[in-house]
Amino acid sequence: MAELIAQGVLPQHRWRRKLPVGNAVLGRSSGIWSTEWDERISRRHVLIEPRGKGLVVSLLPEARNPVFYRGEKNARFELQVGEHFVIGGTTFTLVDEKVRFVAHDRDSSPVTELTFAAEELRQAPYRHADKQIEALSRLPEIVASSASDTELLVRLASLLLGGASSGDTVAIVMIDPAAPLAQPTVLHWDHRALVAGEFTPSSRLIRQAVSTKQSVLYLWGADPSASAIAATATANPASSATADGANQWAYCCPITSPACPGWAIYVCGKLEALPTSDVDYADAIRDELKFTELAAATIGGLREAQLLGRKQAMLRQFFSPPVLDALAADPTDQVLSPRETEVTVLFCDLRGFSLESERYAGRLTQLLERVSQALGVMTHHILEQGGVVGDFHGDSAMGFWGWPLSQSDAPLRAARAALMIRDSFSAAAANSSPLADFRVGIGLATGTAVAGKIGSIDQVKVTVFGPVVNLASRLEGMTKTVRVPILLDQPTADALRAATPTDMRLRRLAKVRPAGLATPLEITELLPSEAIYPQLNSTHIGAFESAVDAFAERDWNRALAHLHEVPPDDLAKDFLTVFIAQHGRVPPPGWDGVIPILEK
Repeated sequence: MAELIAQGVLPQHRWRRKLPVGNAVLGRSSGIWSTEWDERISRRHVLIEPRGKGLVVSLLPEARNPVFYRGEKNARFELQVGEHFVIGGTTFTLVDEKVRFVAHDRDSSPVTELTFAAEELRQAPYRHADKQIEALSRLPEIVASSASDTELLVRLASLLLGGASSGDTVAIVMIDPAAPLAQPTVLHWDHRALVAGEFTPSSRLIRQAVSTKQSVLYLWGADPSASAIAATATANPASSATADGANQWAYCCPITSPACPGWAIYVCGKLEALPTSDVDYADAIRDELKFTELAAATIGGLREAQLLGRKQAMLRQFFSPPVLDALAADPTDQVLSPRETEVTVLFCDLRGFSLESERYAGRLTQLLERVSQALGVMTHHILEQGGVVGDFHGDSAMGFWGWPLSQSDAPLRAARAALMIRDSFSAAAANSSPLADFRVGIGLATGTAVAGKIGSIDQVKVTVFGPVVNLASRLEGMTKTVRVPILLDQPTADALRAATPTDMRLRRLAKVRPAGLATPLEITELLPSEAIYPQLNSTHIGAFESAVDAFAERDWNRALAHLHEVPPDDLAKDFLTVFIAQHGRVPPPGWDGVIPILEK
């Protein structure tokens, strides 16, 4: 397949890329087709359009400098294989060079074998230290910033070619670990010359290096019947080379990291004359080999770190940051083992889902996207406040605080998450967003639970289990009956009052007995600050709580009088008002001040 080679003034200002499937733009800032080293090239300079094996090149209107083709300025032309054009100080050459593996039977009987010990390579000084250390220092940026393996290979080959001063050709090769006897694959290669001709790497050399996980070196002499020299280094990594012609050498350094399965670096070149002794031979090649081995080890380590980062990013979809932080501090399974602990649980349910299901009966994918967005709002604020997302139940989410690490401010974190969720859905309703038709009900409860890795032998999940979870779910359900967005149990309310936060307020609503529970429960509403929610000010809250006290003391007339001081559009007061009206404003016999909740 045809490729385009860009070569600037300096050797390292270079790339070699396969032609694009469609059109592409060359310029100083054009993604993978960038030539950032040449200031005389505009950010977007020419459009390239593949046509057969050729390439149509067109000057873009925003280009500042001309394009030279066949020695003349040309705004549009068709480039053929073997031709080139020039912009500024950069030459672009179209090539169609083949790769042909050769077995080299003459390699089977090396006349000399040299072994480079790892310690010997480490102690040997670099003969071109400045250039090689500068090249190695660029590896982290190249690995981290490459958007794909294809882009990574292109940039690695260019960098290695710049660091290997004697090598003419550098290739990243691979042998499929599942088929070690199959033909090797050249993932990407580049040559110091603009046009290199055919690239003929030794398949035997590549297999030997990858299978032994050692660096292997071949030298071919002027006599084509002689196999010349083969050397095996005891250190890690390797490369490969072409072996057609006199006095040519090639070495292959395997990249032994599991992040680069079967990968190796192949470097080949040509000596001006055959070495007269083993010492001359070692001096001639040791510097190149040391640089390439170190590069291979660095590439493998960086790729492993990169893949680990990707895995951690994927895990963040399943584990909350507190869990990942705890695992990082102690990677043993003990961190996730279930244990009893004090937690605050938040249960959040989506209102309006049933109605939307009917409306979107024929567009379930769109409905799923909207519900996913709504659940994303819930989980975002749970995680933002340092909580753990414990579970999803259809259109609801559960989060909790206090595990895997103890959090003394767990109720405060949970309350802030609840208020942020409420605010997000309120803002959506006001702005006609996809979440505008949804509302939420939220229940918070604090108590002892079992948290950790819970489940069966076949499947587990990180969650929390116990009565406090059921209570948070019940409180969420009661928000529909009491007609407020957020309800708290008494321990959570007491903890918030003790913390005296300024960004939230509390309002006692009533004592209730939920269906199926024998113990009365004091429920409290969580409200935003008065600055955010001025519809209920401190006077209104005081009047409502005075009504609650009078209600409990069986003075229902006084309770109604206080409720009349609360704004008429406050739906929570209807809960008490309706109950009083249903009993003719007279407490029933044996009434203990607790309102029964008949619905779960």
